[in-house]
Amino acid sequence: MKNQKLKLAGLIVATLLITFSGCKKDKEEIDNDTASASENSIADAAYTDVANIADEAATGSLTSYRLGNNERILTSCATVTIDTVVVPHLITIDFGTSNCLGQDGNYRRGKILVSFSGHYRDSASTHTITFNNYLVNDNNLSGTKTVTNNGRNSAGNLTFSITVNGSIVWDAQYGGGTSTHASSRTREWIAGENTPQWNDDVYLISGNSNGVTRTGKTYSMVTVTPLRKRIGFRHFSDGIVEFTPNGNAVRTIDYGYIGGNEDNLARVTINGNTFTITLR
Repeated sequence: MKNQKLKLAGLIVATLLITFSGCKKDKEEIDNDTASASENSIADAAYTDVANIADEAATGSLTSYRLGNNERILTSCATVTIDTVVVPHLITIDFGTSNCLGQDGNYRRGKILVSFSGHYRDSASTHTITFNNYLVNDNNLSGTKTVTNNGRNSAGNLTFSITVNGSIVWDAQYGGGTSTHASSRTREWIAGENTPQWNDDVYLISGNSNGVTRTGKTYSMVTVTPLRKRIGFRHFSDGIVEFTPNGNAVRTIDYGYIGGNEDNLARVTINGNTFTITLR
């Protein structure tokens, strides 16, 4: 009888341990999802590059747009027109209806429209950017991006205030769906301002953002250390952000964990567990 009671008690304990272990595993599997963090990284980089393209279009020439070398973003399949009669002035950057491969490795089609007062490098100038059926790597971007030149900081670098209110319709290769993206950022131009080419221009970006992922989850994000972005490279190469999907633990995303190399990798830390994600 005593042995039977011991066996029964052991069976109950074993069952409870299995049940607890299974619940814990399920919770970890849900909370270890890095898809929303990866999606936000791609969206962030896409909206960041729009201002770089607008800068090149505003300060280049009809010849330099079409050099077709790695010193530019725009290539021969991009047509730039500048209307200085209308006020504010208008730049139209037309990538055509078929995918156009830029020097930064991104495919684009459709139009970027830039309404501006003053040159990009002029203090207090404002550029308002909208889109007309504009797609990056087959993801359709829409909304408004506003860039205001704040002049130079104490280090002598130009700084810009940037706000974004946008949405993205994602291509099937990214899982489909629609996401929203809003941000308030500061950009500091730390390298390349005094050279004629664009691919050596480097910015440090800090601030916060929020939105809804394509799967319907709200999120918020804040910069821990500034994001480093070179115009000629499609991803962030350094910097750390904290990304918090509603109802889940904070995801810490480190873009420079491999010595700040320019690659398509980032490290995500969730509840002390680390994962490597590949940015597309």
